[in-house]
Amino acid sequence: MRSRATHRTAQLTRKMRGAAGVEFALVFPILLLVVFGIVEFGAAWYDKAVITNASREAARAGVVFGNPVPTSTKIQSVATNYCQNKLVTFGAAANCTVGSVTACTATGNPLTVTVSYTFTGLVLGKLAPFTGSLALNAQTTMLCE
Repeated sequence: MRSRATHRTAQLTRKMRGAAGVEFALVFPILLLVVFGIVEFGAAWYDKAVITNASREAARAGVVFGNPVPTSTKIQSVATNYCQNKLVTFGAAANCTVGSVTACTATGNPLTVTVSYTFTGLVLGKLAPFTGSLALNAQTTMLCE
């Protein structure tokens, strides 16, 4: 036969387990929101670095002295290829847009490459429609050699 003290201890243990379950149910969605927010913020930050590097690589390819001089189409393709190979898109197509580029005509002229990309997150953008997508832009200007 159980003593009265062990019976009370068993009741208290069951109540505490129930309270822990309720607390977990209340805190878990907030924890998930924070974790997914960190993942998506990191992916957006990485994509910003990628388009910055894409504009830099394209500008460098355009200003380096060569024969024949790289055309604006060639410069744009350098940036587009860089984006397609490196962007984190969560399975979507990597659609970065390269602005118009004027090829180098003389030494010392500036060449500017602008790359734009619209980041749509994995989860948070779909759960919170007010956040929408994030427009990322990068621009690099270099002097022709």
